Amino acid sequence: MDFWTQSLAVDDEFEKLVLRMNPPRVTVDNTSSRKATLIKVDSANKRGSLLELVQVLTDMNLIIRRAYISSDGEWFMDVFHVTDQHGNKLLEDDVAERIQQSLGPRACSFRSTRRSVGFQAAVENTTIELTGRDRPGLLSEIFAVLTDHKCNVVAAEVWTHNSRMASVVYITDEETGSPIDDNNRLKKIERLLLSVLMEDRDNKSANTAVSAGGTHTERRLHQMMYADRDYDMNGLNGGSGDQRKSLVTVEGCVERGYTVVNLRSPDRPKLLFDTVCTLTDMQYVVYHAAITAEGPEAYQEYYIRHTDGYPISLEAERQRLIHCLDAAIKRRTSEVTAIEMYSFIHLLIQLEIWCSFLPKLVLFQQGIRLELCSDDRIGLLSDVTRIFRENGLSVTRAEVTTRGSQAINVFYVIDSSGNLVKSQTIEAVRKEIGSTILHVKEDEYLKSPPQESGRFSLGNLFRTRSEKFLFNLGFIKSYS
Repeated sequence: MDFWTQSLAVDDEFEKLVLRMNPPRVTVDNTSSRKATLIKVDSANKRGSLLELVQVLTDMNLIIRRAYISSDGEWFMDVFHVTDQHGNKLLEDDVAERIQQSLGPRACSFRSTRRSVGFQAAVENTTIELTGRDRPGLLSEIFAVLTDHKCNVVAAEVWTHNSRMASVVYITDEETGSPIDDNNRLKKIERLLLSVLMEDRDNKSANTAVSAGGTHTERRLHQMMYADRDYDMNGLNGGSGDQRKSLVTVEGCVERGYTVVNLRSPDRPKLLFDTVCTLTDMQYVVYHAAITAEGPEAYQEYYIRHTDGYPISLEAERQRLIHCLDAAIKRRTSEVTAIEMYSFIHLLIQLEIWCSFLPKLVLFQQGIRLELCSDDRIGLLSDVTRIFRENGLSVTRAEVTTRGSQAINVFYVIDSSGNLVKSQTIEAVRKEIGSTILHVKEDEYLKSPPQESGRFSLGNLFRTRSEKFLFNLGFIKSYS
């Protein structure tokens, strides 16, 4: 074990040396495309380089419209067509510098200064990780336990999928505002939270973990749900099986020694991060990829191998990859697809009942999005989630952030039966919490960005200058 640990340390130091000798080169091109900014990155290749880069772009709140990825060898060269969240080109002068700082040898220290749900510094708070079976009122009970034991929730994020729940919660001591380092107190909190998670005695285990280390929240949530096997479809209705097969395909590319993965799904923010994160956590290496996300649907094509250098050879492994990618895509969305949403809205408009059917509400893929902006105080989350529970609301996803003295929280809610919430219920909740601090957010996911062109594949990457580079690598045949 000592030799193995020492070997890892040597490898880590060698990677840092290589990065110092060959720091990432980032260029920003605002002239080649009318509708997007091109970010080109090339650097020495190492395991996880692609995920690290996509994570940086995602944390900068950039929307990736297209991407061309090549990392076959000791070097990786990637091109990303990005916009801001409003679909505009990037106007900041320091974009390249910020990306370079995040990818360079000082990346860890650079990220640790950020205070957001995306990344939390190790020294500022205590981290609690929770996984278990989802049920109505669960989040309310979790926050109630923390409030009762004098814990202040600094930030948190909650995901639900396939009847499972995963949450990363960052807490400090209510009185001192510092991380909690009393082991006996932490063990008691952990034991109480575990009893809350195990209340329904389901046949899947519940887990709690407490740490003082920093973590990238969304990356960790993917790892937690993957470890909790939320991709396991046993016991679920098989009605969505055909849809799942059309969403993700995994095929062989024998002449090149790759496995080719194709994904087609409704587009949404952070979709690329979710799929690359899953491929990395499942020990696959992306050698080449082509991404298009310029309309209501996104298309992704990956040429991958396992970390041992071999493509997928077993049918069971192929099916597992399909299910895991499908789960990664759906963790941020409900079973209702964007296309079904469009059809439903169109039907309401045709029937001329849109205004009377859902006044002041807009449909969301995960339910109704509620934004809470108010002065932060101890017990705020406990009170808000209790009111949700008392009014029959179930939280499918939550993002909790504090900025100075302000609490900025986002909740996606449905009713206890899994249906859309009635407008009267939302208004009652807003009245009880405060209509000036709790708002229904307009749905940005239903707005389609302008389209430049249709779907493409690595098999026809000769249409633009950035595509010619990958085309010259020999990827002519399409496997989509």
